[in-house]
Formats: sequence, C-alpha cells, structure tokens
Amino acid sequence: GECNVQFALNPKSNEYCIIEMNARLSRSSALASKATGYPLAYVAAKLALGIHLPEIRNSVTKKTTACFEPSMDYVVVKFPRWDMRKFSRVSASIGSSMKSVGEVMGIGRKFEEAFQKAIRMVDDSIDGFGDFPPHFNALND
Repeated sequence: GECNVQFALNPKSNEYCIIEMNARLSRSSALASKATGYPLAYVAAKLALGIHLPEIRNSVTKKTTACFEPSMDYVVVKFPRWDMRKFSRVSASIGSSMKSVGEVMGIGRKFEEAFQKAIRMVDDSIDGFGDFPPHFNALND
C-alpha cells in the first residue's frame, strides 16, 4: 500500500526526525501525485488487485509502466491559505491544529522560487516576503 512520511530537519545540527507517518493515502499523497505526475492512488489500487508494477501502464503515455520513477528537476511547495474573516471566533495564532481553508502549490527550479510563487498564489496583492501584513511577521505573537 501507499505510505507517506514527513520529516523535520534541525538546521543547526542537521538532525532529522519523523514528525508524521500515514500508512494510507492522505492529503499529502494528493500533493505528491500532483507534484510528480505519478498516479499514486491509481497504482496503489492496481497493486491491491494483484496487478504487478510492470503490468500497470502509464495512463498518459500508454508506453511506460508504473516501474518508472518520475524525473523531477523542480521543487514544489505546499502553502496553506487562511481566512480569519471567515472564522471570526478562531484564534489567529499559528499552532499544531489545522486552521487553513485551502492550500496552493508553488512550483519552481529552486525552493525560493517555488515559495515566492506559493505566497503570490495565496494572495495576488502580496509580492513576496516583504509585503506580509504585520501580524504575520512574528510567529510567537
């Protein structure tokens, strides 16, 4: 079956730790499929039916099989979209519980490009890091 693992990196020590693991299709799986063009749910369903990877044809090319790994020369960033006006009684503080009303996906050759694109897609009046409203500047407020 399908599984996704999320890691956190301590940039000071380069130490990694697992922060979440889902042994099922998840929202992250949908992002991975969109980002890579690899149909995870489709392939997982075929495997569950007993069909082997070399027998599963790519639904787009009809030539390659599910054994082929997608080639990625780009970076994808998932960025949440918050609408605090929509939920006026919810705290605007960022925490561990999900408060987003949606998400966008930024694609670029480097992380910075993908991140900037994601920010602009959340709100086209924001050009990037410098134009955030003041309440976004400090995460500890």
